[in-house]
This record gives sequence, structure tokens and C-alpha cells, in this order.
Amino acid sequence: MLQIYNSLTRKKEPFTPIDPKNVRMYVCGMTVYDYCHIGHARVLVVFDVVNRYLREKFGQNSVTYIRNITDIDDKIIQRATENNESIESLTERFINEMNVDADKLGITRPDQEPKATLHMQDIIDMISILIDKGYAYQASNGDVYFEVKKFEGYGKLSGRNLDEDQAGARVEVEIAKKDAADFVLWKMAKDGEPAWDSPWGPGRPGWHIECSAMATKCLGNHFDIHGGGMDLKFPHHENEIAQSEASTGECFANVWMHNGHVMVDEEKMSKSLGNFFTVREVLKQYQPEVVRYFILTSHYRSPLNYTKNNLDNAKSALDRFYTALRDLHDTSAEHDYNYKESFNAALDDDFNTAEALAVLFEITRELNSLKANNNLEKAAHLGEVLRELGGMLGLLQDDAEQFLKGSGSGSDGLNDDAINQLIENRITAKKEKNWGEADRIREELSAQGIVLEDGAGGTSWRRG
Repeated sequence: MLQIYNSLTRKKEPFTPIDPKNVRMYVCGMTVYDYCHIGHARVLVVFDVVNRYLREKFGQNSVTYIRNITDIDDKIIQRATENNESIESLTERFINEMNVDADKLGITRPDQEPKATLHMQDIIDMISILIDKGYAYQASNGDVYFEVKKFEGYGKLSGRNLDEDQAGARVEVEIAKKDAADFVLWKMAKDGEPAWDSPWGPGRPGWHIECSAMATKCLGNHFDIHGGGMDLKFPHHENEIAQSEASTGECFANVWMHNGHVMVDEEKMSKSLGNFFTVREVLKQYQPEVVRYFILTSHYRSPLNYTKNNLDNAKSALDRFYTALRDLHDTSAEHDYNYKESFNAALDDDFNTAEALAVLFEITRELNSLKANNNLEKAAHLGEVLRELGGMLGLLQDDAEQFLKGSGSGSDGLNDDAINQLIENRITAKKEKNWGEADRIREELSAQGIVLEDGAGGTSWRRG
């Protein structure tokens, strides 16, 4: 049975959907004002695997996966001003760029991608309910705030004690707020900023209320899973719970999932440290499946350490898989392999992708043994098993030959035609017993990162 670590209860629990015919999941998506970075890639890949596996467990049409787009906030307004372009132009451009990166990483598109600006009435309606119920107030500066002390369960996700937080707080209370912990639901319009009409005057929503309104609109007041990065647990997700449950009077989400931070050489990735990498930059050096594999080598709740060595190791691992899949032919024969059971057991244990990858290595070892013994029919079927299970992780879906030759890797150097010509020259040199020339060609190719593999069927090559 699938067990998921619930950030709300701080333990692994059996996952029982509210409606097994419609498992509902909401994940906080991108704020679209720049290119996606490797931290965004982790969120995309982690919850793509969750989405894929839930569909495997409950049926392809039994999951509703929502990943929102934040297309209005302070950073977006600032960037549009800096670029001297409209907010709509900026956000649409980076939504498109996000989809380019996501598609390359093999991310299945969510069922819906709601935008905050298209749910303004839902946001206004939720704020109105909170005011009517006494959980929110309009302050003297015109902004509308959620009154945190009115919500009894505040802090249950993050484990923060409101009284202790305030006792040690050094942040000055905004004059308009009743309390330092109160957070904004609606911001009054400032000169030159976009604004929407509301009962409290022209303005725009705070970030937290956007997700509550979109999630409940798309999935209902009470749904199964809410996910996002660890950095969102507080205050974003804590505030989502407070305003959603105060508004509806119902439990918001049963299970809260948070993926760990991305580290770079054991330091947290940040622009200020100069260790910040966009997906676009990384894909110039590595094939998309390599990046995806690298992300899945760590359990989603653990920190993920981005290093060149770790990405090179991911490339080597995929080379091993694809080399095993090389030269296999389709077969209609079936054989009894129980790898699927152990593979599913790994994912049933809180989506333990590292253990699932270990099962793929077991399959590869047996597959190589079958090929070595010329048992090609069994090898072909086991290759299909390897591709099927890899597919649940979004891996091993490329053509083996193209992957090994680096198709789509963005690598510089010799092109395929030049490599093939050098290999032909080497074959000729060997026929003429010109061993020095044959060795020189191998060394020339090796210097370009080309690995030659001589076998009974001739010489094959891959990019190392």
C-alpha cells in the first residue's frame, strides 16, 4: 500500500484518497518572471513522478493534477518595470519558456494550470467570506489582513508557536496591522501598478490567498495532496491552511508533501552566492534525462547536492541502461519477471526513487547476462520491462542509439558524420595492420569524449 510522509503529521501514513476515482493534487508552481532554475526543476520532476505513480495505482483517468502559475506579484511588477514591458508580455514569455524546459525534462503537463489573474473574482469572494466570518479586517492603510490569532490551528504545519515567535520577534509591527503575524490578503493599488476593483477599493491580492482560491476552485474545499518546495512550508503553506480552513470550515488538504532544498557543492543554491543555475544553462551541458535522473537519485525530502561529478555519474548510469537496451528487438514472447513488485514497493514507500533506480540496475545486470549468453528473446522482453518501469520515472524513453550518441545534449565537438568517418578510417587502418594509426584515431575520439566499443557486430560508439 502506498505510504506518504505527511508534513502535517510529521510521519509516514497509508494514503487513502477521498475518492479513489478522482485523486486530487495541487502543487505550487512557478512565479513567471525569469527562467526556471534547478530548484524549479526538482519540484517539476518530483511531482511529475508522484502524478505518474498515482495514475499507475488508481488509473490514468483517476487523478486531477493542478499546478498553478503566479502571474502577478511584486517581483513580476519590478521585472516588467525594469524591462520596460507589460506584465502580460513578461509573464506569457516566461510561461512559454517554462513549458520549453518542462517539456525537455519529460514533465507531463498538469490537468490544469490556473493563473492568478484569471481567478480574481474567486480571490475576492474568499476574502469577503473571511471578513464576514471575522477572520480578516481592512486596516487604516486600506489593505486587508488575515488576523492570525483568530485561527486556532495556526502553526500546525510548520510547528511554530505564535506566542513564542512574537515574544522573540524584532520586526516592527506595521502601524496598520493589529498584530505582527497578520498577513496581507488584499493590497491597495499604488501608482503605476496593476489593479482590480474590489469591495475594498482597487488593488491586487497577496500571494497566499491566490493559491487558496485557485486550489479550492479547481479541486473543491477538501482534497488529497498539496505539494511544493520545503521553502514554502512557512509562511506560504501555513497561511494557505489558515485562510482556506477559516473560509470553508473544512480540512484543506489531507496530505502535505514538501521536497528538499537544492544544494550546490553542499551550499544552498542562491543568486547571492553566485551558485545559481538555470535549467536552460544545465541542458546545454547535459541531456534532459541526465538531469531528471540526477534529481531522482536523492529521496525527494532530502537535500539534493548539485555538482558536476553527480551529474556525470547520472550520465554514466544512463549510459549503462541504454547500452543494455542497445540492439534489442521487439518481441511478443513473455517471461516471468518479478521486478515490478520490488519496483512498486520502492515507490509505495514514500516515492523512494533511489530504491526504484536500484531495481533498474538489477534488471540491467540480468539483461546484460542474457545478452552475453545470446538469449536474445528473453533479453528483448526484459528490455521491455526495463523501459516500462523506467517510464514510471520518466526515464529510458529515448532511442538507445540516439541517447548514447548524445542526441540533444547540446555538446560541442565532432558531429555524428565526422565520428563515423573516423571509425571507418580506424577499421581500414586495422585491416591494413596499421595499429599505430588505429590507436591514434581511438585517442583522438577519446579526447573528444567519444567511447568506442568493439564487439562481434562491429564497432559502436557513445559520448562519454
